[in-house]
Amino acid sequence: MKKKILVIDDELSIRLLLENFLGKEYEVVTKKDGQEGLKYLEEGVMPDLIVADLQMPNIDGYNFLKNVRASGFFKHIPVIMLSGIESSQERVKCLKMGADDYIVKPFNPEELSIRINNILKRIGK
Repeated sequence: MKKKILVIDDELSIRLLLENFLGKEYEVVTKKDGQEGLKYLEEGVMPDLIVADLQMPNIDGYNFLKNVRASGFFKHIPVIMLSGIESSQERVKCLKMGADDYIVKPFNPEELSIRINNILKRIGK
């Protein structure tokens, strides 16, 4: 059975890119903002890993991550943050909040795929 990856990004082009690229190896579900992402999780769906954008309408990446890490159900799910901000400060902030990785846009989808793979292997998924 394919592992499930939840991709949350307000940019359609990124959602489509990741759906196409990661879809070869994983079951990919996409949502357009943190609010949709949380709603999806609250429906009881348990992805193996989440890739979330930082800057999104409604609920941004920080608040999404905060909600996931505060939840008894979802706090163990690995989260990779995507961001257009290449700043060590942002990276540190996300990692301190519990993100497992931080990738700057534009990114190489192959690199993201390898990072996802490594995280899933490390946690034995």
